[in-house]
Amino acid sequence: MALRSLDNALPIAIERPKKQAKVVVTQNQKPTDCVVNDENKAPLPPGDAAVDYVPSENLEAIDDPDSKIHGLVGGLESKDWLEICRSLNDTRRFALFHSALLLPILDKVLLVIVKSMKNPRSALCKTSVMASADIFKAFGDELFESSNSDAFDNVILQLLLKASQDKKFVCEEADKTLMAMVVSMTPLPLFHKLHTYVKHSNMRIRAKAAISISHCVSKMELDGMKEFGFVSLVQIAVNLLNDRLPEAREAARSIVVSVYEALTKDEEQKQEVWQNFCQSNLPAIHAQAMVKIVSS
Repeated sequence: MALRSLDNALPIAIERPKKQAKVVVTQNQKPTDCVVNDENKAPLPPGDAAVDYVPSENLEAIDDPDSKIHGLVGGLESKDWLEICRSLNDTRRFALFHSALLLPILDKVLLVIVKSMKNPRSALCKTSVMASADIFKAFGDELFESSNSDAFDNVILQLLLKASQDKKFVCEEADKTLMAMVVSMTPLPLFHKLHTYVKHSNMRIRAKAAISISHCVSKMELDGMKEFGFVSLVQIAVNLLNDRLPEAREAARSIVVSVYEALTKDEEQKQEVWQNFCQSNLPAIHAQAMVKIVSS
């Protein structure tokens, strides 16, 4: 058999060199920082600066307070917010350990505290709220005096506002300070300061004011309730029972119970006395609600 000519054979395919896959080497990128704005946490100050929230029981007396008191107001009015925080903490120490030195400038200090509470920086706001609590503990009823009264009114309003906001970081501190205020002061004059706020257009402020008022009423002696008026107290409670927020309604029930206990303390037929009181001073539907509260 004759061999086939090589010329008729299929050409041998020449393999082309395969292209090398290009490998793109990327430089290591730094991970992107994800910043989450948590309004319930204090914003961290720049650098290594930090604010210490020292509990009242851990504060210490000031060395050489007679000389340092002269620079306190200047520090509180500083443009550096960290310096203001330090001065507010010094204010707390003066209030707790050297109150006689702070008293002559207390009205100026209260005005600066109000200004600090309005500051959008949460750390500064919280420190000023804490300073208010220590001032309440130190001075108590002296804040009702005419020289301090207007500034004190502004402090109360700001505390109610801060206790009503969404920032838990500040809100909880304001709640504690409002309680310190009630504990430190005679209930009736404080009640006069607070009761107008239960008609505030902001329902959260109404609720916070109602809570403070209910604590005031629970502290009142019989004479204090008589002076303000049993009927007036119950009418405040009636209005709050229809409030939109449950905190206000619960405060109203607390007020009713306190008035009931004071009014019927020495009575044998407590329910009958209370029912007669309510029916004599309130519309029938409201009287029925008052009787139901103490019966439940």
